[in-house]
Amino acid sequence: MRILLALCLAAALPAHADTLRIGSKRFTESYILGEVLKQAVEGRAAVEYRPGMGNTGILYAALKAGAIDLYPEYTGTIAREILKAAGNPTLEDIDRQLGSRGLGVAVKLGFSDSYALAMREERAQALGIRTLSDLARHAGLKLGLSQEFIGRADGWPGLKAAYGLPYGTPSGLDHGLAYEAIAAGRIDVMDIYTTDAKIERYKLRALEDDRHFFPRYDAVLFYRLDAPKRFPEAWRALEALEGKIDERSMIRMNAAAELEGRSFAQAAELLSGDGGQDAVRRNFLDVLFGPDFWRLTGEHLLLVFASLAASILVGLPLGVLAAKVPKSGAMIFSVVGVVQTIPSLALLAFLIAIVGAIGIAPALIALFLYALLPIVRNTCTGLLAIPRGMRQAAMALGLSTRDRMLLIEVPLALPSILAGINTSAVINVGTATIAAFIGAGGYGERIASGLALNDNATLLAGAIPAAALALLMQGLFELGERRLRIPR
Repeated sequence: MRILLALCLAAALPAHADTLRIGSKRFTESYILGEVLKQAVEGRAAVEYRPGMGNTGILYAALKAGAIDLYPEYTGTIAREILKAAGNPTLEDIDRQLGSRGLGVAVKLGFSDSYALAMREERAQALGIRTLSDLARHAGLKLGLSQEFIGRADGWPGLKAAYGLPYGTPSGLDHGLAYEAIAAGRIDVMDIYTTDAKIERYKLRALEDDRHFFPRYDAVLFYRLDAPKRFPEAWRALEALEGKIDERSMIRMNAAAELEGRSFAQAAELLSGDGGQDAVRRNFLDVLFGPDFWRLTGEHLLLVFASLAASILVGLPLGVLAAKVPKSGAMIFSVVGVVQTIPSLALLAFLIAIVGAIGIAPALIALFLYALLPIVRNTCTGLLAIPRGMRQAAMALGLSTRDRMLLIEVPLALPSILAGINTSAVINVGTATIAAFIGAGGYGERIASGLALNDNATLLAGAIPAAALALLMQGLFELGERRLRIPR
């Protein structure tokens, strides 16, 4: 356990105190804005960009903890979600309230990206729906809303109350997938961002917010107050972005990523005119072996092997204890078994609150906990399966308890123990992809990007390496068993 805590603390510390760390949320526009900020400061400071770290809560926690120095955010989100302020406070009001938390907002980028509900134009016209108030007369419509919109104070709960909408809370649907669902007629209403590139493509009607429920969502930089002092030259470059991105430019960049197959970095280059050439749609191999491949592979391997090593160090003694002290077995299996029933994202969110950090530290702890059960169970099962006569023979030889365990019982139980470690390793390879949703990196980063873009190539470029790694680990364990000549 000490080794695991040391790994987590080391991972939680910033690798370079003089590196400007930029984050972004897990949707197309935020990915692109993160790239815009990164490109603006390159050459003026060492910069680390951590894309698709999660939702508002996770990015805010990262900012407070110092895991990142700034990220693109929206004034309405800060006012309603973070400050819990009513009305439509000014940028100066927001900045003043954040000052006591060591945070601030600055650099209005030049556009507002509000929430709205939308329907297919032909469907809305047929039902005579033009405003959000009109929805109250059509209780049979099927809604498909994003998970974050459903949970936000300035999202579904407040909107439903403000307009008296006759709908229960709908099931959450990823924002990128919702466009495909509404186009296919599987849902009638979805939440949109007003700068989404797909609004026009899918011929959607943004319903008028006739009661003015939504505040303004001006795009700004949300930053730690010490960032301008630590990175003065980079901060001047960021300030030069004031008013440089109008709504048309943002929609154009979103379209480049979502409709033209450009990478987020290529889409961001359109702002400076460097990306004006015709887009070349990337093939799958280009995406799979892109420039981030080895970085993501290293991050994924770290998540898997660091957590697996800790699970082995803790799980083997627990398995032995469960086998040797039967009364303790029920309690041990109850604890490690309950962990398996906790959904991954729920456990990660809980650990973020406990650890006080995001990224690799809570991810390692979660993977460590998920890997325990197979190791503990198989160690206990292997030891209990040893014939009684073998133990009696070892005792007759005068071997001590320690020698009997190391020389007789563990070697006999080794096939079962290795099978448990193998199972845990394969589980961790798959579960580690979820860690990208809290900024821990790995192949899940591509899966998150693919979901944001509804891009199968990017999704597969994350899923296939993870599956290949799981198969490779399975093969290495089988090879190891044959080399050790361990009978099955």
